[in-house]
Amino acid sequence: MSFINTLNAAWTKSNSLLMVGLDPDITKMPAELAGRPDSIFQFCKQIVDATAPFVCGFKPQIAYFAAERAEGQLEDLCAYIREAYPQLPLVLDAKRGDIGATATQYAKEVFGRYNAHAVTVSPYLGADSVEPYLEWEDRGVIVLCRTSNPGGSDLQFLMTDGVPLYLRVADLVANKWNKTGQCGLVVGATFPKELAAVRHAVGNDIPLLVPGIGAQGGDIAATCAAGCNAQKTGMMINSSRAILYAKGSGHWTDAAAAAAKQTRDDINAHR
Repeated sequence: MSFINTLNAAWTKSNSLLMVGLDPDITKMPAELAGRPDSIFQFCKQIVDATAPFVCGFKPQIAYFAAERAEGQLEDLCAYIREAYPQLPLVLDAKRGDIGATATQYAKEVFGRYNAHAVTVSPYLGADSVEPYLEWEDRGVIVLCRTSNPGGSDLQFLMTDGVPLYLRVADLVANKWNKTGQCGLVVGATFPKELAAVRHAVGNDIPLLVPGIGAQGGDIAATCAAGCNAQKTGMMINSSRAILYAKGSGHWTDAAAAAAKQTRDDINAHR
C-alpha cells in the first residue's frame, strides 16, 4: 500500500496517533548491550517490539546511526520493522534538502536502501528539491513547516506578502507539491497556535508529523485540540526520549512499553 493508505490503516487498527522516534544515544543505552557490535540495532529492535502494540509507526533518526558508523544497523532495523510490523509506517527522519542529481541519490538512499515508507525533507531549496522524492509515487514526503525548536521562528515567522513563511510552505505543499497525494508536514507540538493554523490551512487530508511532546514539553491536550482532523486522526505525534529512556522498576523494555501505552492513552483521552 501507499504511505497514506498504510498510515490511515494504522490509525484505525492501532487506535493510536503515537509515533515512537528511534534516536539511539549510545551513552544512554542499557549496560547489558555495551560492547555488542550490534548494540544499536538490538536496542532499537527491543524498543520496537515492546512499543509496537501502542503506536501508529516508527521514526528512526538517521543522524544517531550515521554518527556511530551504524548505517548497516539502520538497514537491518528498517528491514526488521518492514518484515515484523508491515502494518506500521516507517518514517526516516533525515531532513534532506538538496537539488537535482544529489536529491535523486538521497531519495534512492531513503526509499531504496532503507525502504522507508516516508522521509522528512526541507523546503528551503524549493520545488525541484522535493521532486525526486515525489517520483517514488507510493512513498511519503513530509516537509518541514513549523518546527518544534525555538530557533525555527528566525525564518519560519518571516512575513511574505502578509503571510508567515511557515503557512506559505503549508500552502505550497497542500496545493502545488502534493502531486502524488503522499505529502505531509512537520509541525511542532510546542507551538499549538501555529499547529491549529496549519491544520486550518491544509484541511483534513494532509497528515502532520508532530514532534515536541515528552522531553520537549509539548502539551498533549493542546496538541490534539489544534491538530486533529475531522476524523480525530491526522497526526503522527512523536515521542522519542521519554519512551526510549523511560524509568521503571522492571526491565527497560517494560518501562518503554508502559510509557508508550500511557502516552497513547493520554492522546486518546484528548482526541
